[in-house]
Amino acid sequence: MPVYNKLVRDKIPQIIEANGKVFRTRVLSTEEYRSELQTKLREEAEEYFEAKNGLEALEEMADMLEVIRALAGVHGATWEQLEAIRVQKAEARGGFEDRVYLIDVDEA
Repeated sequence: MPVYNKLVRDKIPQIIEANGKVFRTRVLSTEEYRSELQTKLREEAEEYFEAKNGLEALEEMADMLEVIRALAGVHGATWEQLEAIRVQKAEARGGFEDRVYLIDVDEA
C-alpha cells in the first residue's frame, strides 16, 4: 500500500473511491494546513521547472495558482485582495514584461 502523507486537492478522495480503492484521510489543523500548502507550493514549483513543454509548464503554473489562492485564505485575504496588492505593487514598481535585468548599482 503506497503511503502519500501529503495535501491533495479536495476531490481526490472521491476520485480514488470511484476507482474502487480504499484510502484514509484526515483534516489538518490550521498550522499543519499552512505548512502543507507551503510544501505543496515548493513541490509544484519543482514540477514547473521539470516541465518538458509549454503545456506541462502551464499546468504546473495553474497548480501553483491554486495553492497561492489557498495560501491567501490562510493569511486572511481573498484572491481579490491579493490581486489588489499585486496591482498596487505593479503600479508602484512595475511588472516584469520589459525583461529588465539589473547588473549592478554604483553606490559611490
